Amino acid sequence: MKNLLSYEGKRCFIVGCFSGMGEATARVVQSLGGTVIAADIKRPTTFDFEAFHQVDLRDTGAVDEMLAGFTAQGAIDRLFYCAGLPGTMDKVDVMTVNWVHLRHTVETLAPHMAKGGAIATISSAGGLGYLGSMDTLRPLMATAGPAEAIAWIEEHKDEPWMDGYASSKMCSIFYTVNRGPVLTQETGIRLNCISPGPTDTPMMSAFVEQTSAKFMDSYPKPIGRNSTPEEQAWPLVFLNSDAASYISGENLYTDGGAANGLITGSVSIDMSGLV
Repeated sequence: MKNLLSYEGKRCFIVGCFSGMGEATARVVQSLGGTVIAADIKRPTTFDFEAFHQVDLRDTGAVDEMLAGFTAQGAIDRLFYCAGLPGTMDKVDVMTVNWVHLRHTVETLAPHMAKGGAIATISSAGGLGYLGSMDTLRPLMATAGPAEAIAWIEEHKDEPWMDGYASSKMCSIFYTVNRGPVLTQETGIRLNCISPGPTDTPMMSAFVEQTSAKFMDSYPKPIGRNSTPEEQAWPLVFLNSDAASYISGENLYTDGGAANGLITGSVSIDMSGLV
C-alpha cells in the first residue's frame, strides 16, 4: 500500500522555521523524504535545506523580494507558514507577521505551486473568538493587499477587540475557512490551518508575560500538559500530505480538546488568573 504520508520528491517551502513548531515541522518533513526551502530572520541549524531566505517578515518589501526570487526557482509542492509574533510586541507588527504576510505569501505563491499541492499554516486556539467576530473582520478580509490591510489595522488598532495576537489569529482562522474552499476551486491548491493550545516553544514566556503564569497554568488542558512542538508539527504535516487530499478550508484545533470544550461549555477558564 502506498504511504500517503510520504514527502518523497516534494519541495516544501517553510516560512518561520528557526525554532519552535516551524523548526519541528521542517525536521518532520525531512524525515519523511521532503526537501526543505527555509525562510526566517535567523538561519536554521537543526536540519538541512535546499536554500535559505533570510527575511524580516514585518517588512513587506523584504517579503516581496523573497517571493519574487522564490517564484523564479521552480514550482513547490507544499507551503508551510509557521511564522508568528507574540502579543507582547507592537500590535501592527504582530498583525502583519501573523496574518497580513501569511495571506500575502499564500496568495502570491499558490498560483506558482504544483497542481495538487497544499498549504498549511499555524494559527492558535487563541483565535477561537473569530466565530463571534466575523462581521468585524470582514472589512479587513476584503482589503486588497498588504499596504491596504496594514493601513486598515493602523486605523483600528486602538479598538478594544484589537489586542494584536488573538485578533491576528482570529484573522488567520477566518481567512482559512473562508478562502480555502475558493482557493482550491481556483488553483487546485488545498489550504488548511492548525490552532494549537499552550505549547512548549520559545514563545511561551511571552504568553506568560502577556497574561500571567496563573492564567497559563489554569488554561484548560484536557490531556493534562502543554503540547510539544513535534506534537503540533505532525498534524500540520498531515494536512499538507496526500493523506489529507480531500481536506481543504479546515481549521484543526490541536489543543487536546480545549477549544471544543470551551465552545460546548464542558470546560472553562479560571478568569481570576488574569489578575
